[in-house]
Amino acid sequence: MMGRVLVTGGAGFIGSHVADAYLEAGYEVTILDNLSSGRRENVPHGAKFVRGDIGSPEARRLLATGGFTHLNHHAAQIDVRVSVANPQLDATVNILGLLNLLEGAREGGVRRVIFASSGGVVYGESDQLPHREDARKLPVSGYGASKLASEYYLAVYAQLYRLETVALRYANVYGPRQNTEGEAGVVAIFGSRLRRREPLTVFGDGRQTRDYVFVGDVAQANLKAATGALPPLATVDSFAFNVGTGREVSVNELVSTMLEATGTHVPVKHAPARVGELLRSAVDPGRIGREWGWRPEVVLVEGLRRTYEWIATQVAA
Repeated sequence: MMGRVLVTGGAGFIGSHVADAYLEAGYEVTILDNLSSGRRENVPHGAKFVRGDIGSPEARRLLATGGFTHLNHHAAQIDVRVSVANPQLDATVNILGLLNLLEGAREGGVRRVIFASSGGVVYGESDQLPHREDARKLPVSGYGASKLASEYYLAVYAQLYRLETVALRYANVYGPRQNTEGEAGVVAIFGSRLRRREPLTVFGDGRQTRDYVFVGDVAQANLKAATGALPPLATVDSFAFNVGTGREVSVNELVSTMLEATGTHVPVKHAPARVGELLRSAVDPGRIGREWGWRPEVVLVEGLRRTYEWIATQVAA
């Protein structure tokens, strides 16, 4: 056995793929999820499931007594709009929840904590793209602030308790199991509308860019993070690794690539630009490639095809 890992949020979109990767690599996997947004059917066969909140005494006790070697933390309040409207709620879940888990991890002798951070919100707006890990940090939402604050707390625990900590700063993750409703990713929303042969809505001129990385590649980055060598802690960026492709893709290019990948044709409508939307974003994955040998393997058109096929199977079911 490679180790025992607790995956918080493991019934969710990214967390369930991460759990899959750990199981396939020979880890014993336990999933902690309150199912507020995750789905029980996402929990992979072979993983133990515990329903609960990350801020609860039960979650802390689980880590303190479970004999885990790793904590992989994906559970979070992820809605940027909620973080702006109710920053106290966002901080309660994302910061106090993390601290509760870290206390349990410290008490239980957990060796390494892998934290799902966000390259799309901690860096802010900049013309110097793609962002490297040492780029200026300027979050524009409570969600971004909570992610960056969490990284600083991880650095504190690394110094005080010699807990090994890793922050993976994700680009825009897409793929199967992503929620197609509400505050979903644009790929999931577009895929769902294409399946129903409904028009796609592009906000603004469609020139705003994102760095789209396939969820299967992200899961493999988490696997690397479980054993990869860590440098001495000098700054909060010392243990941070960007997980993306380094390539900017505009919304207009995304639309045309999705139409190509799915072989569908629907009208494309434009709506007014959304106030406060980040115009450009991409992260440089060079460091994780050099140090841990990780590189994105799934090109955009293939990833979009796989995502659309999954959406189609869900509609059929």
